Amino acid sequence: MEMQGSPVNSPPRTPKDADFLVLIAEDEAEIAEILSAYFVKAGLRVTHAPDGQRALEMHERVKPDLVLLDVQMPLVSGWQVLTEIRQRGETPVIMLTAMDQDIDKLMGLRIGADDYVVKPFNPAEVVARAQAVLRRSRSIGARTASSVLRVPPFEIDLEHHEATVIAGGRPSRLKLTLTEFRLLAHLAGAPKRVFSRSELLAACLPEGDALERTVDSHISKLRRKLEDLEVVGFPAVVRGVGYRLISD
Repeated sequence: MEMQGSPVNSPPRTPKDADFLVLIAEDEAEIAEILSAYFVKAGLRVTHAPDGQRALEMHERVKPDLVLLDVQMPLVSGWQVLTEIRQRGETPVIMLTAMDQDIDKLMGLRIGADDYVVKPFNPAEVVARAQAVLRRSRSIGARTASSVLRVPPFEIDLEHHEATVIAGGRPSRLKLTLTEFRLLAHLAGAPKRVFSRSELLAACLPEGDALERTVDSHISKLRRKLEDLEVVGFPAVVRGVGYRLISD
């Protein structure tokens, strides 16, 4: 497969990049080698899995900070690997695939991918996008030294990805998608601040080609789940601006 660029043009190293470990799950050895060279040049540590089964084993054993995951992997498909990783936790995942189909993108994002790159790609761009995902992950981690956000009527466990709401005087566990949980947690981080759709898109749906109206769709679904528990008015709509968790 042809890929553009050369390692000398890879993105500049940023502070503490060497603290990060990237797992490249890719069965084409040449592509894995090229990507590894770019990541090492950018100052990140790299490990490689040649098939889906090995990717799952290494994810559990070495606990990478980010996974680059090819969709068409032998033994266990990329979709299955992503599903298992999401069941384990929130390791950032960027999907790599030769399939430029909207249905494939939607499947990856629905399962919980953080970004999506179509082959052939520029390896320097892949590194840059990986660094952006890692920065977001590091920012969220720094912001959540206390892993539980308590904003009445919500209690949000960021570490375990669980959200509870007090409804009818008793706690009820919310059954949220990954994106709905991200939106709720992000809004709860500053509950009275108004977030624009573009801000929520960048923070919670960082897939590049997602549209701002996608935020409205996810917020609407989140509100319906809350209304089913007779919790109304959350998140609050600020017309012409965006959303905040709690209205004045």
